[in-house]
Amino acid sequence: MLLSSVLLAAAATSSRAVAAPAKPPTRVAGIRTVILPSPGSPLCAIRLFFQVGAVDDPKGKEGLATLTAEMIGRGGSKPRSYAELLDALYPLAGELRVYGDKESVVFEGTVHRDNLARFADLVADQILTPRFAAEDFSRNRDDALDFITKTLRGNADEELGKEAMATVLYKGHPYGTPTRGTVAGLGAITLDDVQKFYASHYARDRLTVGVAGGIPDGFAEAFAKRFAALPAKAPPLPKLPAPPVYKENQLLVVQKDARANAISIGHSLDLTRKDADFYPLTVARSYLGEHRTFNGVLMNHLRGNRGLNYGDYAYIENFIQDGWTTFPLPNIPRRQQHFEIWLRPVPPQNSLFALRAALYETDKLIRDGIPEAGFAATKTFLANYANLWAQDVSRRLGYAIDAAVTGKDVVKELQARLPKMKKADVDRAVRKHLTLGGLSISIVADKAQALADKLASDAPTPITYDTAGTPPDILAEDKIIEKFPIPLSKDAVHVVPVEQMFERAP
Repeated sequence: MLLSSVLLAAAATSSRAVAAPAKPPTRVAGIRTVILPSPGSPLCAIRLFFQVGAVDDPKGKEGLATLTAEMIGRGGSKPRSYAELLDALYPLAGELRVYGDKESVVFEGTVHRDNLARFADLVADQILTPRFAAEDFSRNRDDALDFITKTLRGNADEELGKEAMATVLYKGHPYGTPTRGTVAGLGAITLDDVQKFYASHYARDRLTVGVAGGIPDGFAEAFAKRFAALPAKAPPLPKLPAPPVYKENQLLVVQKDARANAISIGHSLDLTRKDADFYPLTVARSYLGEHRTFNGVLMNHLRGNRGLNYGDYAYIENFIQDGWTTFPLPNIPRRQQHFEIWLRPVPPQNSLFALRAALYETDKLIRDGIPEAGFAATKTFLANYANLWAQDVSRRLGYAIDAAVTGKDVVKELQARLPKMKKADVDRAVRKHLTLGGLSISIVADKAQALADKLASDAPTPITYDTAGTPPDILAEDKIIEKFPIPLSKDAVHVVPVEQMFERAP
């Protein structure tokens, strides 16, 4: 994995070397504009980033921001129906993708430069003159309700565990409900609500226009000027409350018919990309578990040494996987972040051992610091792997927009900071920001009450191996892990049927 990452990173770096220097973010018609020309590239990327998201949802209408975005990106415009939009995109080999999060909505696509002008016209029509047809509203709202009631509750246990943990970690906070909303919230939204939300929140002061690739001279500025038709100002970004601070660990077990258990563990963090400690903590995070790679100790010690499950990863900011890649989606920044561990999926007989093993490895990192060999290897890995995050014209544009919004280009910051970083920097950041106290823990399980009772009893939870031949040193460590303490009081343990999850905001 490391060798392939190095080779791909070299290729990505080489492709970027032929690009013209990125233009500094500027203002066109009062709109922040990010332009990354690559005259030799046959591809062009457009990204429209709105600082609009679930934090803007009115109380009782959770899901309104995302549903509005879906109506814009997956609905008709005044010049054409949604079916006609798809027909128009097809010969361009283009797709208008829309996605969002708690504080962001993104409309983006990549096309050949010969098709750029036509694609740009279609995108502008969608944003500036959405049709808001009743049939599009019914379809998109039904899709959102199906996601909550059938996908999230039904067959997406990994996402269910992640969203369940968020309800605890961000209890009473705008981040505490799914971005796509709640059942009650979606049911309360009307087409009139969508139209009013669009009129009030899709404004120039919430917009960043990004254009990259083999774009003609003057195209980006002319394209950005088209959005001068939007209102100048939206309501101010909502102020965020501080996440709850728990004095003791919290456990939420979601009862559902599940052949394996999905586990999420986390706590809030008081830093983002703008903070210096974010970068040594990134090294610690990668050492623990880079998403879907084998450089991390969680993946190697839980899956590799013990065959416990498929994947074990760590994060220090919100992570949404970009399609089938191993990379994060760009343009999902948040003003508040959290530390999180995912364990995916674990056989029921070993789920509590896996939970203890993940905390045992995290405790070792906090207590003993990152090993010198692990520090050196992770620095080398990240120095190459981070280049892949911005490997194509669209992702490079996405990270440039993130830099304009957050004030830091995470890839460039890592490239600059890693060569000078010391082990002591990582150890200090870990001890300052990571803790095993006041954790929010969620588990999706079939026999939920029995599992909760077992963990709360503090009885050992040994691992069960399917085959013989586990090395003696691993077996000896297993005896320590099976007793690793996870303090829980009766009042901090909750078992909830899956049918009750995400019905309404607390």
